[in-house]
Amino acid sequence: KYMLMAQEMDRAVSFYRDTMGFEESFSSPHWSELKFGDAILALHGGGDGSRNETGLSLQYENVRAAFDRALEAGATVIHLPEQTDGEPIILASICDPEGNSLMLTQYIGINE
Repeated sequence: KYMLMAQEMDRAVSFYRDTMGFEESFSSPHWSELKFGDAILALHGGGDGSRNETGLSLQYENVRAAFDRALEAGATVIHLPEQTDGEPIILASICDPEGNSLMLTQYIGINE
């Protein structure tokens, strides 16, 4: 289980459910839980919207599409999707509408 702070719970649940591909398990004004594969994302009310470094990384089959959906839903850009030479992933960073920073990745392998 990984917990993030939420300033506006309905907005946070909607962002992760409708935009980032999570499945809603439970939602209340103070605590919500969503699933992403076998992982659980918990949202705790009381956030103030300030930037919060989380270390959370989500992997997608198409990171550019996930990145674009996130921006359309109110996320802000930290780092555009980019592949670094010699690394097997495309990496992007965003802040969700609640101020939580997260990485979006796509595994692509390395051509030999």
